Amino acid sequence: MHDDGPAATLSAPGTGGAARPDAAAGDTAPHTPPGAAGRRALYLAAGVILLALNLRPALVAVSPLANTIRDESGMSAAATSLLTALPLLCFGLLAPVAPRLGRRFGMERSLLGTMALICAGTALRLLDSVVALFAGTIVIGAGIAVANVLLPGLIKRDFAARSGLMTGLYSMSLFGGAALAAGITVPVQRAAGLSWQATLACWGALAVVALVVWLPQTRSRTRTAEATAREAAHPVRGLWRSPLAWQVTAYMGLQSLSYYAAAAWLPTMLTGAGMSSGDAGWMLSFSSLLGIAGSFLAPVVVGRRLPAGALATLGAALCAAGFAGMLAAPAGGAYVWMTLLGLGQGAAISLALLFIVRRAPDIRHTAQLSSMAQCFGYILAATGPAVLGAVHDASGGWTVPVVVLLALLVPQVAMGLGAARPRHVAGR
Repeated sequence: MHDDGPAATLSAPGTGGAARPDAAAGDTAPHTPPGAAGRRALYLAAGVILLALNLRPALVAVSPLANTIRDESGMSAAATSLLTALPLLCFGLLAPVAPRLGRRFGMERSLLGTMALICAGTALRLLDSVVALFAGTIVIGAGIAVANVLLPGLIKRDFAARSGLMTGLYSMSLFGGAALAAGITVPVQRAAGLSWQATLACWGALAVVALVVWLPQTRSRTRTAEATAREAAHPVRGLWRSPLAWQVTAYMGLQSLSYYAAAAWLPTMLTGAGMSSGDAGWMLSFSSLLGIAGSFLAPVVVGRRLPAGALATLGAALCAAGFAGMLAAPAGGAYVWMTLLGLGQGAAISLALLFIVRRAPDIRHTAQLSSMAQCFGYILAATGPAVLGAVHDASGGWTVPVVVLLALLVPQVAMGLGAARPRHVAGR
């Protein structure tokens, strides 16, 4: 079955159109008019972009402040690294809960709740307590975990004919939020003379904006009828036996592992090569900025100018060139290596999200494939920073860890080629 072309126009309640074929599987018709046209569609798209902008800053902002947090709180390096690992574990462990919340409360209300959780988590970080810092991090991770799973389903539902464009805007916003947090967290702290607690809490303001903009969407009712809710409460049977579903899942996990492991240690590699800590932090932000371009362009060109399998290979090749450059001349060619990594990693995450949307035949399958891919994928990704650090400690340098990252690109390409085939996952 092919699903890479434009989808059929969806019919909204009250428009007189036929019900969508997947509605009986536990989804209701979208609340936007056919084609999601006009200002209403633009407002919905703006809301999706704002939601996506909030899915990384509250977490990425910890990295530039890690030394300050460790020095002032007295935490060990291992404890500080948990501030990065815990959210990834939340992404994985809580992903299976998200489809149930979406069915129970509706996508719009559930997504509003994710922003409320991010606001609450950032507020907890204002307290001068290590316990509050970790509690806030877990609450933020829980909110992001649910949004991670539900947003691809919402894109499938309301932008089926423009899934490539909207996935590009979505993933571009993920990188944009990360770049913003990596680039301005420390300058804001220094300019305003804030404590690290207040600096981290500042990122809650962005979640408040998203919450206010998204609030009108909750007037739409996407909760299912009682009969269809009972049907939808059961998992898609056979999904875990689908090779294609596992290929999508493995691709999501491997590209996430590569991204988070590199993000955790690249600044340290660069400072070890003689670069100042400020410049090393800027290199991470610069890489995320380039990731915006890669993440937006990838889903737009898929199926038009470049097959998905070729793009998966190209993205991995760019990452391989960047990692190889880090081995050869980490500080001397840093801008070149960060450019290559940013473009390659941006293309990979965008392609992973697009696979979730396009390899599922309907919204119910999309939500559960998204849950499966992000559950196993992020649990795998959570091991990346720790394993890379352990390999560094054992080998006494960064050569072996970078070679490990290079080697992992091989199965990533293999899984990408499998997931790129234009079929739908099995399961009913």
